[in-house]
Order: sequence, then C-alpha cells, then structure tokens
Amino acid sequence: MKISKIEIIRIAIPFTAGRKQVNDAGQDFNAASPNLDKMESLIVKVHTQDGLIGWGEAFGHLMNPVTYSALEHQVAPFFLDKQFSDQESLSTLMKDAEYAFHGFGRTGPIRYALSAIDIALWDLLAQQEKLPLWKLLGGKRQKVSIYPSLVSYENDPAEVSKKVQEVVSKGFKQIKLHETTFEAVEAAKNALLPDCELMVDVNCCWNKQEAEAEIAKLKTLNLKWLEEPVWPVDDFDALKDLNLQGISISAGENTAGEQDAIRLIKNKIVDIVQPSVAKIGGISSAIQVIKAGLENNVTVVPHCFYYGPGMLATAHLVSLLPESIHLEVPYIQFAEHLHALTQYQPEILLPETPGLGFQINEDILQKYTITSKTCMNQGV
Repeated sequence: MKISKIEIIRIAIPFTAGRKQVNDAGQDFNAASPNLDKMESLIVKVHTQDGLIGWGEAFGHLMNPVTYSALEHQVAPFFLDKQFSDQESLSTLMKDAEYAFHGFGRTGPIRYALSAIDIALWDLLAQQEKLPLWKLLGGKRQKVSIYPSLVSYENDPAEVSKKVQEVVSKGFKQIKLHETTFEAVEAAKNALLPDCELMVDVNCCWNKQEAEAEIAKLKTLNLKWLEEPVWPVDDFDALKDLNLQGISISAGENTAGEQDAIRLIKNKIVDIVQPSVAKIGGISSAIQVIKAGLENNVTVVPHCFYYGPGMLATAHLVSLLPESIHLEVPYIQFAEHLHALTQYQPEILLPETPGLGFQINEDILQKYTITSKTCMNQGV
C-alpha cells in the first residue's frame, strides 16, 4: 500500500456531565476538568493509492493545535508516498519515522502525531488483510466490558454520590473517579453496589509525602487502584515506594514511549501499567507493552480518555487481555455522537468488519470541525 494523502482534522464536540455550570468554561488542559464543556479530538485520515482510508487519533485535548502543527508541517509529509504491505514493513516504516524525529523526544506532540499515524496504518493493514483489527492482533475475545471514567465533580461528595449511583444503575461494574479528597472518594464508595469496583485518578496532584498521607486514609476504602498519585510523573522511586503502602498504584499514560512503560513493568514499580495508544506511539508501541506485561506477570490496563479512533484502537487492544480488563471511556454525554460507541453501554462487541470498524458520522465530523488540512505531494 502506498500512502497518497493524509487529512488532519481537529474537532470539538459539546458535552454535558450532570454537574454545575462553570462561568469561565473553556480553558483547562486537564480533560476531566469542570472548566470544560467541549471535548476535543485530533483525527487523521490516511489515504492509500488504491482507495483505502485508515483512521487515527492523536492525544492533545486543548494542546491539539501544537500536535496539529507537528502533523501538518513535519509528520504527515514524512509519510507521503511511503509504502508498506505487512506487519514487518509497517514496523520498519514506524521505526524509520521514530528515528527521523527522535531528537524531538519520546513524548510530546511529535510522538502524539506518530501515534495517530500508526493507528491509521494498522487500520489500513487490517483492511487489506480483510480482518477486524482485534483478530489481526491475535485477540481472543470479541466481547469487551466498559468502565466509565468520570470527569471531576470538584470533590463535592453529594454530586459524586449522585453520579456514581446513576452509573451503577446502568449496569457498569467498574468506575473511575477524578477526585482528590477522601470525603469525595468515600461518598463514591458508599454509593456502589457490593459487586462494583472503584478506581481513582488524581492526575499527579501530590508530592510523595502528601501521597503517603492520603493513601493512609484511602486504603481503608479497598480501591482497585490509585492512579498517577505523584508529581513528577516519572519519579519512579516514589511510585515504587507508594506501591508498597497498601493500595495498588497505576501509572503509565505519561511515559516517554514504550521503553519507559516496559521499565515500569520489568522493575515491578507499580501493580498496573497503563499505556495510552494515542500518546505512547500507537498500536505498535502499545502491543509491546502488553506483551511485556504478560511475560512479567504485571497487569496492563490501557488508558483511554478519547472518543475517536483512539477509543476504537484501545477497544481492539483490550481484546488481547484477560476478561477482567475493561475498556476505559470518558463518561460524558455528547451533544451529538461521532460514532455509535459513544452511546455507552456496559458491554460492546468488537466489529467483524475489517480494520478498526470505525463507522464515523461524516456529517457530525464536518459540523464540529474547527480546522482541517489535507497533506499531499504537489502534482497529486
């Protein structure tokens, strides 16, 4: 397959989350923040000379303009006219791209841009092979359970309890919070049914000493895991010490490429490692982390706070893992749905159609596009 053109599309779809309105809604770089009322996505469409289209998604949220620029001016042009035909040549192409851009870091906008392209190339390869991606990757199960990842309710115990009860009533068995106080987490725990599990992501808001103090309280609530408890995110010594304090610690969405995630695994730094497909380097990098986790008996739970092709790619990756591993989704109510999966249900069946099976609503995509660019060589 020869890549003929690449479309870059930045969109923002309004959403509600059953929480109080904020007067200055709009500018916050944490996607779970109460200041946001639109969710961004940065999507790529990779076209081949023979007419196939592969979809990908890059991490960024409100930093998407930076990754968009990286795609437009550097990354997308690199891939134009490149060819691949199988998993080996796809791997070679991505390694060549990583080496070409290695001076710009193993994480950040260039890496996010490469992640989007990689996802799209795997979509194309699976289409060529006439297989759904999960089967091409060797997935063992078509049914995938979902866990809602709630946005922040500003540590309001009453609001948290209300939302958790709503989610539980819909049949979800795992729920993740983005709250940072014991009182808010306790309210959520008390709202759960006995067969439900609770996870908490605090987005790196504590230093090690603060984290130790909070863990001393939180461990009484029998959490499934505590996510990203310490700043800086790459303080692996602190993470390893905290992992011994009575709660399973998870980390990995902010690692610098797959090698840092594999380091977390091989050194048993945390109990749960969370590669993020639209950040870490795409499917090519995520499957290396999954393989390392299986080989070293460390749980891998892919991170996913996306709603475009990145969510679909994560769903396919989850099929490689035990049934206890669920697909994370940002639990918000979109004004309109980009595709069917955002109408969240406790379980989904992965598609049998070749590739990602990303059946996008083109009208919704066009309606909420902020800016777009088509990259192709002159004369094409």
